[in-house]
Amino acid sequence: MYIIGIDPGISGAICFFEDGKIIDVIEMPTMAEGKKNKKQVNGNQLFNEIKLRLSDINHENVSVVVEHVTAMPGQGVTSMFNFGQSFGVIKGICSAMQLPIFFVRPTKWKKYFNLIKTSKDASRSRVIEIFPKFSERLKRKKDSNKADAILIANYYYKTYKTE
Repeated sequence: MYIIGIDPGISGAICFFEDGKIIDVIEMPTMAEGKKNKKQVNGNQLFNEIKLRLSDINHENVSVVVEHVTAMPGQGVTSMFNFGQSFGVIKGICSAMQLPIFFVRPTKWKKYFNLIKTSKDASRSRVIEIFPKFSERLKRKKDSNKADAILIANYYYKTYKTE
């Protein structure tokens, strides 16, 4: 089973996960938008990253798992619009590539890993506990986005039942 775990958004990440092992994890590809140094998801690069890693894999054995997040109180209209745009790019690319998409709420996967009401950095620590050989790739505090993508993929791997 090949799983692509995605923590959506500009500062998100993508994990490529096969049979319980991390194949690779990358930051969400972005590009400049407008004149104010704002960023947006680079849909072309996202497509290329997924296509590259699936070149030798039967697409029938692939599942894309995306964290299903919604608007939260206190977030600005512009930031929520940008986040929704990123979410739409991810859904569109996966649909165009005919990859099945599954959504998991943050509370589901975080509860599974005992991360409810913990700091953002707790997910990075949990990944290092579960996958100690991968700790070198999660040295920085800002790598918590990669840790989230890994845990999303691992959650799906551990809880998905084939019939």
